[in-house]
Amino acid sequence: MNQRRFPILAAALLALAVSTGALAQTAPRAAAPGAQPAPVGNVTGAAAEYRLGSGDAIKITVFQNPDMTLETRVTEAGTISFPLLGAVRVGGLSISEAENRIADGLRKGNFVKQPQVTILVLKVTGNQASVLGQVNQPGRYPLEVADTHLTDLLANARGVATTGGDLLVLTGTRAGKAFRLEIDLPTLFGPNGREQDLIVQNGDVLWVDRFPMIYIYGEVQRPGQIRLERGMTLLQGLAAGGGLTLRGTERGIRVHRKGSDGKVQELKPAMDESLQGGDVIFVRESLF
Repeated sequence: MNQRRFPILAAALLALAVSTGALAQTAPRAAAPGAQPAPVGNVTGAAAEYRLGSGDAIKITVFQNPDMTLETRVTEAGTISFPLLGAVRVGGLSISEAENRIADGLRKGNFVKQPQVTILVLKVTGNQASVLGQVNQPGRYPLEVADTHLTDLLANARGVATTGGDLLVLTGTRAGKAFRLEIDLPTLFGPNGREQDLIVQNGDVLWVDRFPMIYIYGEVQRPGQIRLERGMTLLQGLAAGGGLTLRGTERGIRVHRKGSDGKVQELKPAMDESLQGGDVIFVRESLF
């Protein structure tokens, strides 16, 4: 070998050793036994498994035992009828838990020495949530994964319709008690939106309210009802109505607003004051 190559080869080996040592020092250490992963939103660690519910269609296979292959539905009582085992309760169990329960039954009954059971969910009907109100496709939707979030359910309904507002209402039960939560839709996409993007549970109902309206009449170019945008002021409401006519006067502008007691009050707000849903703007005719 040419002696001139030895310095080059030695330098290359030295660089490789240094880089290997650096990688070994910077590589992440294995987590200590029992250490918990950092929470991400409302889900910690791996995604939760789907839990079987009544009406779910499943296919069960046992490795190297094709005669035990079974397609069935989970009954209202949460059970299935499996060959050699009879009724097996799987309702409320995760897929892996149901597989282990069937495998344990086959093992304890000496039907299969080392059973390897696999369950495939063919159709989800046991866990569902409803989407109602101002969405493009209201209806009942299956919760195919255990960590289905509110935004996932809204996406299944193809989003908020053009008539929908920013107010979402999620109702259901939590820990056996009635549950109701109002959510401002734009905040779901803010800095801390993941914390409000709740996990939907079986039987939940998501309601999307209609966008709020204001009404304008009198001496304006386009009287009628107008969609109340977020933070809309009186001046912006008048502009949405096409502005005042030649006979209209700003001194004659009044806003009729229903109070908490149900009575309508006549107000004379400033032009930069925000409007509220249901406000009625009246523009009087100038006397001069």
